[in-house]
Amino acid sequence: MSDIEGIYEDLEADVSLEEFREAVEAKVEQMGGLADEETAAMLVAHEVGESEVNGVADIEPGMEEVKFVAKVTNVGEVRTFEREGEDEDGRVVNVDVADETGAVRITFWDERAAAAVEELETGQVLRIKGRPKDGYSGVEVNVDEAQPDDDTEIEVTLSDTHTVEDLTLGLSDVSLVGRVLESDAVRTFDRDDGSEGKVSNLTLGDETGRVRVTLWDERADLATEIDAGETVEVADGYVRERDGTLELHVGDGGTVDVVDEDVQYVPDATPIENVEIDQTVDLIGVVRSADPVRTFDRDDGSEGQVRNVRVQDATGDIRVALWGEKADVDLGPGDEVALADVEIQDGWQDDLEASAGWRSTITVLDAAETANDDGGSPDSPGLDSFADDGSAADDESETGTATADGGPAGASAGSDATDASAETGASGETAEMDDGPTDGDRLEFTGVVVQAGDPIILDDGETTMRVESGTDVGLGEEVTARGVLDDGVLDADELF
Repeated sequence: MSDIEGIYEDLEADVSLEEFREAVEAKVEQMGGLADEETAAMLVAHEVGESEVNGVADIEPGMEEVKFVAKVTNVGEVRTFEREGEDEDGRVVNVDVADETGAVRITFWDERAAAAVEELETGQVLRIKGRPKDGYSGVEVNVDEAQPDDDTEIEVTLSDTHTVEDLTLGLSDVSLVGRVLESDAVRTFDRDDGSEGKVSNLTLGDETGRVRVTLWDERADLATEIDAGETVEVADGYVRERDGTLELHVGDGGTVDVVDEDVQYVPDATPIENVEIDQTVDLIGVVRSADPVRTFDRDDGSEGQVRNVRVQDATGDIRVALWGEKADVDLGPGDEVALADVEIQDGWQDDLEASAGWRSTITVLDAAETANDDGGSPDSPGLDSFADDGSAADDESETGTATADGGPAGASAGSDATDASAETGASGETAEMDDGPTDGDRLEFTGVVVQAGDPIILDDGETTMRVESGTDVGLGEEVTARGVLDDGVLDADELF
């Protein structure tokens, strides 16, 4: 066995010995006699090994060359364009291919473009060699060689309409029908060429999951014309990645239309009692209380806003800070709500709280959507079991204050939140307590100090209580008062 054959035997790549010998000869000639056949064979083996990828998902812009096998999912039309300084027009065709790991667009140019349209068919498996680059809709591969491979099977389902779970990085010409969970305002930005662009977002859900949809330029205004709860069909979208999450993008070539279809979205929620700090989770619950929107100054001088709500499920309750545009969501006590992609953080007084930022989705649910077919399960409790019962939250004694840690970078809402909490009880009025304690009763009340002085005003999230104690306390402190109720005021002989 020659040295070349020995190196070839150790090569784990799909290339014939004949092709390998030809590549070695070309390398020897390229090196101008500076490398013998054995050295050239090792160089070629390294280059071949580097170009082989395990799947479409491993293809990245900047690779010199890649070789992979994938199934054709769509063949585009040939487009012509003028080349500067040349009489003959150029031609190009885009072909979408996929394997079990993902999807990618491959591009055929000039003579190869015409041949691709004539010879390629959807469902055909190709063995491809080409050069990756960063294209308009993600990574693309300029094809150098593409040959049919009838012996390889690739498990990729071809469908005219995708579901959320079908989406893979690089997929294009996507059609998806989903329910609008949330829509954002249109934002403008300046491009490098000085022109102004526009962008907006929708969040869509179907039976398989949810996805953020980014609308660009002429399509951006569609977000203001579509309401949460409507069903839309996205056509000619393409999948990109942002911060490790797949998104569906729609440019000038795509469309978003309202359709008359019934699409169900039932999120898979984490019980509140199971959440842990630093997790990003989905929650479903009933809004127990909702504070007014408050504004605050960021470190950079800009103004932010936050709103706190308390959400309860069958296992517990948690304060949720709604930041920025999320604070404007029409949400009130009694609403059944799904909170997607909220971050669990260390909140006020060492309690956990959820933070809903720009990546989060807030959806007011119909009652029918919140239960499984079997009426709910321990892992995802149905709301019917606690919607009219506040006992799980009554043991807690907190106000809906926000912390700066829960908001966008640079936010400093801590002091503003405390001031806002104080305003809720500044009138000194005591909430009426139907069927509650009466004058002369001895009781214990735990709450947060929302007004210091004499009397002190405590708030437990549902009720405010005036307390006379003669003790100095600070705003925001959680205290327990014990004493006798006299004319609606708790005359405390113990305060701790």
